[in-house]
Amino acid sequence: MKKLIVAASCALAMMTGTAQAQDLRIAFDIPYEPFEYRDDNGELTGFEVELATAMCEELQANCEFVIQAWDGMIPGLLARKFDLIMSSMSITPERAERVLFSEPYYITPGGWFGPESFNTDVTDMDAMKDKTVGVQRGTTMDTYVTENMGGVVNIKRYTTAEDMVLDLEGQRLDAVFVDYPVGEQTILNREGYKEVGESVKLGEGVGVAMRKRDAKLADDVNAALKKLKEDGTYDTIMQKYFNYDIKI
Repeated sequence: MKKLIVAASCALAMMTGTAQAQDLRIAFDIPYEPFEYRDDNGELTGFEVELATAMCEELQANCEFVIQAWDGMIPGLLARKFDLIMSSMSITPERAERVLFSEPYYITPGGWFGPESFNTDVTDMDAMKDKTVGVQRGTTMDTYVTENMGGVVNIKRYTTAEDMVLDLEGQRLDAVFVDYPVGEQTILNREGYKEVGESVKLGEGVGVAMRKRDAKLADDVNAALKKLKEDGTYDTIMQKYFNYDIKI
């Protein structure tokens, strides 16, 4: 597993002579552009990666970034393979039964995308019957399509958004339902594709996930994220990746 080590400031430890910087492991699922992905040089980057880096500096923590497949995120957290999930995990009641969430730090809707030849109303279940829809497994988009369109459409689930986009290009999918910014940057920038339905607001926003016992860590994370919003760091990072406001 490839890892990126982010060294944050240890000024407090040097000042007190006794305090030690906290070691934290943060999990990301890649590629999930523009939130987390590797750039042309193979370096881990993206909105959440940069936000996590700034958060670690604010926490004066030594942070290790760990790559984890999406369907193993919560099991990996509970098995102590890492300490936080900062990978576009929407806050839902079901997940909140298993993990402790920070306050939400962004919210975006789910978006419908497909080829320009797709002219079906995605809200018309008669018209959508037997269409094949792609979603990323275990996401709120997966839950939405399963609950609202199960038994009508053929749902094809993917481990990564990248694999889903490849199948869309290969005409093995009629449409996909994905986090809007992901569709915007990985589908709309390809010739021959468009939005094929209205975006849908899902969940309560995205939060950092931690183990239930880590209430103190959650307080610290909330304080750090609040400070980054107040001092303009959050906006600076957000504007680098989005041309619209995703703040909740």
